[in-house]
Amino acid sequence: MAPEAGGEAPSEIQTAARQSNAWPFQEARALAARIGDAPPAKGHVLFETGYGPSGLPHIGTFGEVARTTMVRNAYALITGHPTRLLAFSDDMDGLRKVPDNVPGREAMARHLGKPLTAVPDPFGTHESFGAHNNARLRSFLDAFGFEYTFVSATECYRAGRFDAMLRRVLEHYDAITALILPTLGAERRATYSPFLPLCPRTGRVLQVPVIARDTGAGTIVYRDEDGTEVETPVTGGRCKLQWKVDWAMRWAALGVDYEMYGKDLIDSAKLSERICRILGSPPPMGFAYELFLDERGEKISKSRGNGLAVEEWLAYAPPESLALFMFQKPKAAKRLYFDVIPRTVDDYLALLQKLPEQGPVERLANPVWHIHRGEPPALEVAVSFSLLLNLASVCHTEDPQVLWHFITRYRPDVTPATAPLIDTLVAHAIRYYRDFVKPAKHYRPPQPAEALALKDLAETLRALPPDADAEAIQTEVYEVGKRHACFPDLRAWFRGLYQMLLGQEDGPRMGSFIALYGIDETIALIERAIRGQDLQPDD
Repeated sequence: MAPEAGGEAPSEIQTAARQSNAWPFQEARALAARIGDAPPAKGHVLFETGYGPSGLPHIGTFGEVARTTMVRNAYALITGHPTRLLAFSDDMDGLRKVPDNVPGREAMARHLGKPLTAVPDPFGTHESFGAHNNARLRSFLDAFGFEYTFVSATECYRAGRFDAMLRRVLEHYDAITALILPTLGAERRATYSPFLPLCPRTGRVLQVPVIARDTGAGTIVYRDEDGTEVETPVTGGRCKLQWKVDWAMRWAALGVDYEMYGKDLIDSAKLSERICRILGSPPPMGFAYELFLDERGEKISKSRGNGLAVEEWLAYAPPESLALFMFQKPKAAKRLYFDVIPRTVDDYLALLQKLPEQGPVERLANPVWHIHRGEPPALEVAVSFSLLLNLASVCHTEDPQVLWHFITRYRPDVTPATAPLIDTLVAHAIRYYRDFVKPAKHYRPPQPAEALALKDLAETLRALPPDADAEAIQTEVYEVGKRHACFPDLRAWFRGLYQMLLGQEDGPRMGSFIALYGIDETIALIERAIRGQDLQPDD
């Protein structure tokens, strides 16, 4: 472990970091033990994330950068070493299939096999499809405030940044090929070469046999698809590497110290580590995370577009909630769909509220410390997202001012100007209500015994003082539920309230909701339900 500058004793937060069981600190300590007391000769520790721009960026890509950044920040705190993060795009890969979620698919199909940076942009906004998706990635990362350096494979190949290592791959051609061939099928083994030349006639990335090599000249001879023999340098962007070899070459050429990858790439990563050693460089420390699943439990895919895009999540929730989703259990497969958003936002708010009460070790285990890189903001007011969502639902409104009427009545000191986070949550709650809650609302009329329970609740609320707080209200709601045998338990009681008063299966903590919505307003809502009046929102 690196000593403190000048031999000083570690600070309280550094001591806590070295004790924290939070997974970013566990990773950081393992990396620190691997690197040693001094940073590498290049002067910094290099973290890398990889992105394949064959489809539009998705949350998995975002999550890889978020999680890597968390480890990077934890490592910097523990060691004090300089660090860098590369967001690397494999944009020289050939287009293997046209994604399902892009316009002009037929026109795009004419460019199959070409590097992604040579395929015209179907959206018409950038010089290529690869450039379009790279820009999308950067805009996502910039919006969240990540500190990173974007690196394009195409630019590295063409500028000669990989030339020395490409020649080394050529020198170790036989050893690398011998390592790869046993992992391939018989047909693929017959034509495999680590090098994929770019055809000067068609611009396509070719998977063709290499029939001769000249290590001294740095060239290969391959048999083109038309049967002719072509000699080409392996440098200067005239060839690229098969991706497993490419991954290893990149690690060696750039000096990568740490990289994350999905669980489905564990075997590939092990193979690339062996290739990296053949090239004379130590492989980086790796971290295999579990994959995200869509609403059907299937792996999300950029090309299929079956997962949430970053901008879709951010339409309904702040970016910090997305970062929390990435922090939680990175080695467990998680379902990623719109219905996970409200709970994740509320988890974020609860953790933010809890942080000021925690000691140093507990604070460093709190995800919001990692999300905000050690400087989390103060929570403006303890109002949950689910509460705002249900307020929008019971008011049948898409007007933020309606929600703010109730918020400022509940807390006169809170306004959109003094509570920008709450103002953001109000807007998100209205969008989520409009798109997901409102279309599914269905009010269940009360049975006679249930109507008596609702009448009891209205009378109980009417007897409360006007300034009764959420806890006092919640206690009375509990007691009413216990008094009525038509509800076998409190869970059934609250579910009944949600169905009869809110038109949904789940809902907020009723004490908090009533305190925010208002006792008189809640009584009026209950009486309408008892009378069987239509509570459905107007179309």
